[in-house]
Amino acid sequence: MSTPIDRLYYQTTHGIRTAWFSAHYAAAMRLAPKLDEPLDGPLPSWRAIYSDLRGLLERDWQNVRDGLYPAPEASGIDLARSARHSLAFFRDLGDVNRRRVNGIADEINATPLQGRYPRYYLQNFHYQSGGYLTEGSAELYDHQVEVLFVGGADAMRRQVLAGLSRFLRRPGGRNARHLDIACGTGRFLTILKQARPRQRVVGLDLSPPYLREAERTLRAWSRTSLLQANAEQIPFLDESFKTLSCIFLFHELPRKARIQVAREMARLLKPGGRLFFLDSIQLGDYPAFDTLLSRFPKAFHEPYYDDFIRADLAAMFQATGLRVVESERAFFSKLLILEKPGALEM
Repeated sequence: MSTPIDRLYYQTTHGIRTAWFSAHYAAAMRLAPKLDEPLDGPLPSWRAIYSDLRGLLERDWQNVRDGLYPAPEASGIDLARSARHSLAFFRDLGDVNRRRVNGIADEINATPLQGRYPRYYLQNFHYQSGGYLTEGSAELYDHQVEVLFVGGADAMRRQVLAGLSRFLRRPGGRNARHLDIACGTGRFLTILKQARPRQRVVGLDLSPPYLREAERTLRAWSRTSLLQANAEQIPFLDESFKTLSCIFLFHELPRKARIQVAREMARLLKPGGRLFFLDSIQLGDYPAFDTLLSRFPKAFHEPYYDDFIRADLAAMFQATGLRVVESERAFFSKLLILEKPGALEM
C-alpha cells in the first residue's frame, strides 16, 4: 500500500532524474553540429514534451499504486555510478559529433568482426563509439538512452512490465518462463527481476559485450540465463514460452529481418501466450511528434527507422498468426500486446 510519502519520494526522485538527463541533453545539443536538413513541419515545444513525460510518469505511479510493480529507485540513487557515466558520456561526445559531421557510421564494418554478424548490425548506430560490440559501448548505452528520452526510458520499459504482470497473475501465467529478445544490457530484465525475483527469465542478444554487462547487472538473482544468438534464428523449440518481450529492436532492423524476427517470436509462443512489444511510436501515433520522428534518423544514424515508422506492424504480426489485443502510447514509445490464438495451458 503506497502512502503520500511514497508518492512524494517518487515525484522527487523522478524530478531529479528528469533534470539530470535534461541537462545532459541540453549540453549535448549545444555541442552538436547544426543540421542543415529542412524540417517537415513544426517541432514540439519543450513544454509539450515535458507535459507528455509527466503523463507517462503519472501512469507509472498508478501502476505502482495498483501493485503491478514496486516503486522504482526504492534502493536509492547510485551517485558514483551516475557521475562515472556522465563523465564517460561527455568524453565520448567529441567522437560522436565527428561521425555525425562526416557521416561516418561504418567503423565497425571495417573491423575483423565482418562476417561474424549480419551486415546491417555492423554500424555505429546513434553514431556511438563501438556500435554494439565494445565493452565501453555496453557500459554507456543505458545512460545514452536516458539522455535521449530526458530520463523517461525506464518508465517506458515499465509499461511492458505492467502488462506482463497482469498476464502472469492469471492461473495459466504463473511459473511461466519469460524470454526477452534483444535484451541488451539486461535493463528490462533487471526491472522485471526487481519486481518478480523468482520469475524464470532468459535474455537473448547478439552482442557479447552487452551480454557481459547484463550478466554483471543480473548476477544478484537466480533463475536467470543469458544466450548469445541472432533473433532471426532463435535456438529454442517451437512453443517454448508463454511470454516474450522485445523492446526497442525493430526500428534498428531492415524490413526483411523484422519480418523474420516476427516469425520467430510467433513460433516460440505457446498457444494463448503473449508477446509484449515496445518500440518507437510511428508517424500518426501522436502527430505533434511527427517532425521529431522524421528528423531522428538523420541526427542519430538510424538507417532503418524511416521505413519502420511507416510500417504496418499489426499486419506484419497478423501474417505470423499473432493478433494485437492491446495497444497504447507511452511518451515516445508504443506498446503492442500480441496473443497467439489458443488456450493457455495451466
